[in-house]
Amino acid sequence: MDRKLANEEALKRLQDSEPYLVGAGIALDVVPGMKKNLILHAGPPITWDKMCGPMQGAVIGALIYEGMAKDEASARKLAASGEIEFEPNHHHQSVCPMAGIMSASMPVFIMENKKYGNFSYTNMNEGLGKCLRFGAFSDAVVERLHWMTDVMYPLIKEALEMSDGIDWKALVIQSLQMGDDNHNRNRAATALFVKYIGQYLCKVNGDKEKIAKVFEFINGNEHFAINITMAMCKAITDAAHNIPGSTIVTTMSRNGVEFGIRVSGLGDEWFTAPANTPIGLFFPGFTQEDSNPDIGDSCITETTGIGGFAMAAAPAIVQFVGGTYKDAVSYTKEMYEITRAENKNFKIPTFDFRGTPTGIDIVKVLETGILPRINTGMAHKDPGVGQVGAGLVTAPMDCFKKAARYMVEKGLNK
Repeated sequence: MDRKLANEEALKRLQDSEPYLVGAGIALDVVPGMKKNLILHAGPPITWDKMCGPMQGAVIGALIYEGMAKDEASARKLAASGEIEFEPNHHHQSVCPMAGIMSASMPVFIMENKKYGNFSYTNMNEGLGKCLRFGAFSDAVVERLHWMTDVMYPLIKEALEMSDGIDWKALVIQSLQMGDDNHNRNRAATALFVKYIGQYLCKVNGDKEKIAKVFEFINGNEHFAINITMAMCKAITDAAHNIPGSTIVTTMSRNGVEFGIRVSGLGDEWFTAPANTPIGLFFPGFTQEDSNPDIGDSCITETTGIGGFAMAAAPAIVQFVGGTYKDAVSYTKEMYEITRAENKNFKIPTFDFRGTPTGIDIVKVLETGILPRINTGMAHKDPGVGQVGAGLVTAPMDCFKKAARYMVEKGLNK
């Protein structure tokens, strides 16, 4: 297909998709290709011995949670034995934040793209600080995961089954106009989710104390919505993937060692480069030296035109990731230089409701030398510690150079 027409089709799919949160399930039962001995992770493919500290820590916690190991030592031994398989979330229609670990028994949200008929999946958000996704695996972390599985998941699943599903794109559209960027600021999106799901949770045939605890947990976790928004973005970008001739980026993701992209017209090939380290604000007691290189599937938000690409819509985000609001405005304006569309759905009130920059084109990245900007959480480089802050980072240029080189070598640059 002609590149212009191919990119127009990709952009159409990025904007016309209709993602609905339709349910919840256990990963083994609903995630395509999931197995009991399979652990999914963020970013491009990586082996246990090459994983960074926080990803190894999250794998350790997942094996303990699954009852496959009793402590760190036995989990490390099992992970290195060859009995456990590791694959990217993106290979299983899934996305998860930071270390991105998904194991067989974990509850997941189910997103359906009603326009194009594809599905996506994500795990449930634990909150901030010492969490599995940041590489922590203490008893408290594992106990919280079991509570989420045994108590929270069944109640949310039943509540979603009572509903007609949640139009998540409409929710994100509204939350952008309420001050969220929908990557590192999710206060409005989480509140809107509670507003919607609350009417059904109140009707669930369950213990009132348990239902109250679910409300209390989500109320104390303003990032609860980010995982669901990531699933929305995955359902959207998957619909725009595999369009022959298109140079639009449909995946950006990192595993804490490498940053990887995939391009719509270049199939499922990963183009990788060493991940950069975010710079930002740190929790008391931590410094830049403690931070692991960039990690997580969450930059699927920027890939879809929100997150760091919509920072101008979220003035308060700078209090969490650093910089000034003037910087946030500048970053958003810069992203128009490397994208092919102004999103007809996602609008920025402070830009007179101009659409967010959407559809990263590898050609424009190479022509301008401008790199995609991402806001992100930061995990400690050592396993078991957890989150140390949040900040800003860019994708590495070599990913885009490799994609362009591949396109030329395969004769796809016509």
